[in-house]
Amino acid sequence: MPPMPAAATRVRVRVLGFAFLLAVVTYLDRICISAAAPFIMADLHLTFLQMSVVFSAFTLAYSLFEIPSGWLGDIKGPRSVLTRIVLWWSAFTMLTGAARGYQSLLAIRFLFGAGEAGAFPNIARSFSQWFPIRERGRANGVMFLGSRMGGMLSAPIALQLVAGWGWRASFVFFGLLGLVWAAAWHAWYRDRPEDHPGVGAEELAWIRGRRPDPTPDPTPYPTPYPTPGRMRYPTPETARATTPWAALLRSRNLYAICAMYFAFGYGLYFYFTWLPTYLIKELGFSQFSGGLFAALPFLLAGIADIVGGWLTDFLTRQRGLKAGRCHLGFGAFLTCAAFLFASTIVQSPILKAILIAMALASADLALGACWAVPIDIAPDHAGVITGFMNTLGNIGGLIGPLVVGYAVDRWHSWTFPFYITALVYTGGAVAWLAIDPTQRVLGSDRPGVGEPYRAK
Repeated sequence: MPPMPAAATRVRVRVLGFAFLLAVVTYLDRICISAAAPFIMADLHLTFLQMSVVFSAFTLAYSLFEIPSGWLGDIKGPRSVLTRIVLWWSAFTMLTGAARGYQSLLAIRFLFGAGEAGAFPNIARSFSQWFPIRERGRANGVMFLGSRMGGMLSAPIALQLVAGWGWRASFVFFGLLGLVWAAAWHAWYRDRPEDHPGVGAEELAWIRGRRPDPTPDPTPYPTPYPTPGRMRYPTPETARATTPWAALLRSRNLYAICAMYFAFGYGLYFYFTWLPTYLIKELGFSQFSGGLFAALPFLLAGIADIVGGWLTDFLTRQRGLKAGRCHLGFGAFLTCAAFLFASTIVQSPILKAILIAMALASADLALGACWAVPIDIAPDHAGVITGFMNTLGNIGGLIGPLVVGYAVDRWHSWTFPFYITALVYTGGAVAWLAIDPTQRVLGSDRPGVGEPYRAK
């Protein structure tokens, strides 16, 4: 492999910085409505059921438009598509403050979800071009640390803004953050490292996994696009010609990945929706202590994202892709299920809250691997694959809170919903074992951009 490039030429670190900030802004805009919900309900005279439908409208639209937006990223490149996505969702974030009733709020949040769809699949597409396989787990870990920071910061920031300026002005503030990000991204980012003026020969060689000299390598790494006499690396232009839909839909990997991420989304959305209610109403915490324990899962999950991203890359280097991705994912999901089950057995409210927080951290330990696997199996179609994956994750996120709400209302107990969630995570752990990250979607063992042939 080529030597590690000098720090001054690590432009891809700035790409990762943009991804981190995007994740922060995404979750700030997505979750701030939860903190403002009591004020919105009082001002617009909404019932709890109507507010629940407003929450679900975002998730439904987000699920429906994930695959088309991810596909557009493969075809046109993340620079233009992500700019459109962030401008769209920022506009509808600000328009949330202009809602005058239930119907207008419902329409605005649905369009907000439609616009935000595809953000993470397009970042995955960007990572497929900018990061070699040995760095993708860590890159995804850092990015999702941003999402967990956004989850932690959203409620306190929103509450301060609502207290000082009112709930309508708070949405204008959050929307402006996205506009700033979109302008900077479009001005600075390039879809290919080769096209960025700051990328030197050493860094490009590191990303592509080849020597930096201009002469042909006598034993070059194979790519899906060989050209006689020299190496030709996949680009958005070569990838945009066709999307192998038939091969994608025949891939067992695709369905196993979607099943795995359905389990992740099913459990994750409990922390976005019902956790504060469970902590305060069921476990008896005060508003202050309940808020602290509601933030604890995101704090621990952020740490787990970093550790898990490093761990998946380390295990991949040492023991291969199957161990680095699938075995890590299996252990993380199964441990998450065990923590959730244990929380139903212990009696102490504090211990219950800690175990629930540890469950999310355990699942997030595999989050870097979750988003690296689609790039492993289809680097030139990462937007589509992650679009499928995130669609099923958000369908799980749509179903999970509804199951919890129905079960608590029907049986007046939180224990049964936790049993169901633990079983879903166990199923996700089994799905991890069905994934083969060394098997390309098109049935080839040849690696994509920056992937060493020996990776499996």
